[in-house]
Amino acid sequence: MDVEKVFHMTGGVGVTSYAKNSSLQKKASDIVKHITTGTIQELFLTTTPKSLGIADLGCSSGPNTLTFIKDIVEAVERTSSKILHPPPEFRVYLNDLPTNDFNSIFKALPDFYRDLRKEKNGGCPFIFIGGYAGSFYGRLFPNNSLHFIYSSYSLHWLSKVPPALKDEQGKSINKGNIYISESSLPQVSQAYFKQFQEDFILFLRSRSEELVVGGQMVLILLGRKDQDHVDRGNSFFWELLSRSFAKLVLEGEVEEEKLDSYDVHFYAPSMNEIEDEVRKEGSFGLDRLEMFEIERTEDKDGESYGTAVAMTVRAIQESMICLHFGEKILDNLFDNYGRMVDEEMAKEDIKPVTFAIVLRKLK
Repeated sequence: MDVEKVFHMTGGVGVTSYAKNSSLQKKASDIVKHITTGTIQELFLTTTPKSLGIADLGCSSGPNTLTFIKDIVEAVERTSSKILHPPPEFRVYLNDLPTNDFNSIFKALPDFYRDLRKEKNGGCPFIFIGGYAGSFYGRLFPNNSLHFIYSSYSLHWLSKVPPALKDEQGKSINKGNIYISESSLPQVSQAYFKQFQEDFILFLRSRSEELVVGGQMVLILLGRKDQDHVDRGNSFFWELLSRSFAKLVLEGEVEEEKLDSYDVHFYAPSMNEIEDEVRKEGSFGLDRLEMFEIERTEDKDGESYGTAVAMTVRAIQESMICLHFGEKILDNLFDNYGRMVDEEMAKEDIKPVTFAIVLRKLK
């Protein structure tokens, strides 16, 4: 399966769209907002460029993208005002895979510009926004064209499903699972880790060419607390989705062979693994690496936490699941999944870990 040609968040503004089901991602962005705005303010203070190049990698198609742009613009304007320096023009490059619903963002731009001008009584800086389609596991922009790179909830997605999950006959070595689980062979976690290493090194190497010296990145991604790949965090959410698939197999809605041949292109790294790859690649200094957990949100409009998680995962995974299994199973699959999440949360909290990373390009 060619991830670059298939994988995308569910577009539009419908009930199952990413735009309507990305509140958990928004909450994480809000938690680290002070890090993001503080980093761009420090960068502007030390460089004061007339034209500030900014990229959002894995921008997707919901409202979070334009919120990020507004936050960045306002943070830089506050700093420029304090030091009595004219604000720069903003070049904002929005990147995601070619299958992303860029049109939803572009359609929202007229209202975005109008509201910004209204808030600033017409004194809005020049903001040039464009879309760049392609995988960030490789070059996207010209040399030294960017000052600041932001990526939220994207880098835990691998460039592909690790090839080593198949044996010499092309059969899965992780049958019955869609990610690393307690029943997985050691080779499974090794395959995922190797793919993460290759991808993350390539990501860092590509960004080092595109950033100016001293340019910075703020990266937000899912991870895990320690060396054990199986925990009651991100890996457990995948375990519950595996169980949801298994239930459909028992009910005859999904063929067992179909489930055995399906694996997610995801990896939750540990803090040590991130630090090691940054050090090995050598282009960046690690200014900050923080771990946090998102508190469980209260039920809203009668919607349970499990339902909210299920809708979020569906908006993210729908494109891949539809291609492999067909769309008929979606409602039952995620109804089961939501119930399972609620049942497990009633027993003990599930605590997924998120990392916030600040990197600075070295000379």
